[in-house]
Amino acid sequence: MTRHFLNLADAGGDAIAAMIGDAMDRKQAREAWPKGKQDADAPLAGHVLAMIFEKSSTRTRVSFDIAIRQLGGTSIVMDSGSMQLGRGETVADTAKVLSRMCDAIMIRTDDHAKIEELAANATVPVINGLTDLSHPCQIVADLLTLVEHGKPLPGLEVAYLGDGNNVTNSIIEAAGLMKFNVRIGCPEGYDADAEFITAAHATGANISVHRDEMEAAAGADVIVTDTWVSMGQEHVHNKMAAMMPFQVNDVIMEQAKQDALFLHCLPAHRGEEVMPSVIDVPQSVVWDEAENRIHAQKSVLRWVFEQI
Repeated sequence: MTRHFLNLADAGGDAIAAMIGDAMDRKQAREAWPKGKQDADAPLAGHVLAMIFEKSSTRTRVSFDIAIRQLGGTSIVMDSGSMQLGRGETVADTAKVLSRMCDAIMIRTDDHAKIEELAANATVPVINGLTDLSHPCQIVADLLTLVEHGKPLPGLEVAYLGDGNNVTNSIIEAAGLMKFNVRIGCPEGYDADAEFITAAHATGANISVHRDEMEAAAGADVIVTDTWVSMGQEHVHNKMAAMMPFQVNDVIMEQAKQDALFLHCLPAHRGEEVMPSVIDVPQSVVWDEAENRIHAQKSVLRWVFEQI
């Protein structure tokens, strides 16, 4: 069976823990090395990763490119406007062709059904670089960052404030797999996907939804947010007004534990979902989080190739 990584549950809790351990070891082994230098063992030497971008990207594009290079492989970067997928070729046909030419496919796209169709027709691993439904690679990096900063995952209290989006869904999924709890603070009408909440509850994770931002943040070990307006969304003004009470600011951080960390997958809009006094201070670990996209994705790549 080909290993695909479309959601965190495709790997499971034990594999995610193994990815985090592998990422920490490889990161430590590279300390002070040039970013482009291959890992000593170059475990994916000769492998080619096809990367498809149907949405704009900074961190996903650069981190996957650097990740496959450090593992000894190479990448081909494409966007829909420069390939036949953007001119009417089917997802299924694209999957079949790229499977003959490359060793794995990473796609950053909109509709989650598109990546499921890609995986169903590919004979090589398919990795979710982001869909409107979930963002699993980001959350592996987030979990790596928390563990690095001394936050054991089981029993962790995570508060997510803002839009119930793909990041929220994957955090909830991670909570069920890694045994931590999530309090979601969001206005009515902007909730996370109910299926992710139900699945996490089934594993014993405590996932709660709060309409009061202070209640959501109270006693949290970690405060997480994301941009309120995703690419392509409409009715921006109404959404911004609804979200404003859930802005992560000094008052919100004071509700959390004294040693609470702040996470944001970036890009950040200072003055909207987060204030500079939160993101630009030591309690914010967003720059470690961003760098860790490289190390986490190296371990995701190794997992899909059955090296973890």
